[in-house]
Amino acid sequence: MLKASNRNLPPHDAIDERKFVVALARGLDMLRAFRPGEVLLGNRDFAERTGLPKATVNRLAYTLTTLGYLRFDEAAGKYALDTGVLSLGFALLAGADTLELARPHMRELAREIGAAVSLGCRDGMDMIYLETIRSETALTLGLAPGSRLSMLTSSMGRAYLAVQEPATRAALLEELSDAAGADGPALVKTAEQAVEDFARDGCCYSFRDWHDDVNAIAAPFRDVRNGRWLVLSSSGPASSMGEGYFREVIGPKLRALAGRLA
Repeated sequence: MLKASNRNLPPHDAIDERKFVVALARGLDMLRAFRPGEVLLGNRDFAERTGLPKATVNRLAYTLTTLGYLRFDEAAGKYALDTGVLSLGFALLAGADTLELARPHMRELAREIGAAVSLGCRDGMDMIYLETIRSETALTLGLAPGSRLSMLTSSMGRAYLAVQEPATRAALLEELSDAAGADGPALVKTAEQAVEDFARDGCCYSFRDWHDDVNAIAAPFRDVRNGRWLVLSSSGPASSMGEGYFREVIGPKLRALAGRLA
């Protein structure tokens, strides 16, 4: 039976346990435990965020430190990400032709609509930002590359779910619901409504769902270079950018950009 953190696993029926290396999955869960803005984590932090026993955390931390993916800060008694992780991320971004192609168009769109424009993809049970461009003409929101978003409450995650095959989406929603606990069924219902939004509008929305003062919209497209789904999104303060602006102004422009990138 698989013991890695469920948050980062694909749907259980999509995993061939004969080929799945649990130890590797656990090590990657340790690296994913860091959140944007965090520099140091201790063994207790790793254990709480991954659900792994402390003894396992100790062994994995030692291994990742030996390989150069973690660095132990003796003064703090905690671990920081080391250059091995940076090299992996750089290799991904350096080879991302679509990101290079998208960046100037995202910058132009952000300036035109006065809202942040971001590009992301799925990472385990979350969505992760690959790039975000903030408007130069207005105060806008926008998370940094590497930031994670809930697949159920973010427009980006809902757009990703909307383009999955029905059976794949159903299995993923079940996993997400289990991970969300008591709130799972209600969140899944909202995500299923987003699939209907996409069928009608070609976009998915998150109006004050991810954050009380954030409205957002997203449009997915297939990356022709490697066949994966990427998602463009735009977000701004709900207090100054209402739902109508996202539906009527940003939506058509975001869909058009997604179409060009595809």
